[in-house]
Amino acid sequence: MKKWTEADWKNWNRWKHGRDPEAGQYLVLKYLPLVDYVVNRLAFSLPDSVTKDDLRSLGMEGLLDALDKFEPERGWQFETYASLRIKGAIIDGLRKDDYIPRSVREKVRKIEEAYLKLEQEKQRPVTDQEVSQYLGISVDELRQSLADASLAAMVSIDEVVYDDESQHVARSALLENTEAENPEQFMDQQWMKEMLAQAIERLPEKEKWVISLVYFEELTLTEVAKLLNLSTSRISQLHSKALLRLKAALTKERQLLYN
Repeated sequence: MKKWTEADWKNWNRWKHGRDPEAGQYLVLKYLPLVDYVVNRLAFSLPDSVTKDDLRSLGMEGLLDALDKFEPERGWQFETYASLRIKGAIIDGLRKDDYIPRSVREKVRKIEEAYLKLEQEKQRPVTDQEVSQYLGISVDELRQSLADASLAAMVSIDEVVYDDESQHVARSALLENTEAENPEQFMDQQWMKEMLAQAIERLPEKEKWVISLVYFEELTLTEVAKLLNLSTSRISQLHSKALLRLKAALTKERQLLYN
């Protein structure tokens, strides 16, 4: 956890215990770079109709929400907590304002169904050829759809763990204090992390590399493309495929758990 200065602690105390406006302004200015950090990481998957200003506006809502709900005494790292809130606010805003064209959402839905059905049947990662044959399209059409659908795939996997009652399980699983008093929620979070880890391990090698580099090494798709000596479009395809495979795997496990 990054060390807070005496001024940080002072302003957090003034903000949490009195909503002091000067303390609030201090904290907003201190953590404002987090908004740009998240926006820049999401920018690779944006359609042309979405500007960075749109994202910053949504991200600011997430930052303010994080400042409102953060509890320093629980030992969480604010940068991690706020980054997830910012990303969540952006994704929720994109979903709510319907930035993703209906045609793209429909393509993603069909590809999701294909991965879920085929990988349940075959008990292994399926190939582009198998998915395209199932959908009745060419491999090139499938790959183009995957390249176009990066943002929709990101929103889609976010939805699989979304719960209005307990907020975003995948996000809170990274944040929850293990000393929390809700054992059922803690077990569900542990289950989610274990299932996700197993699903990532079963990904084809290139897709596993992309997920690792993007979400664990925090590289952009452009940086991953340079590192793996592939085009950014190809990396975008691999990224989308990996997310849709992960959603299919988590959906399957939830069906087995609750049926």
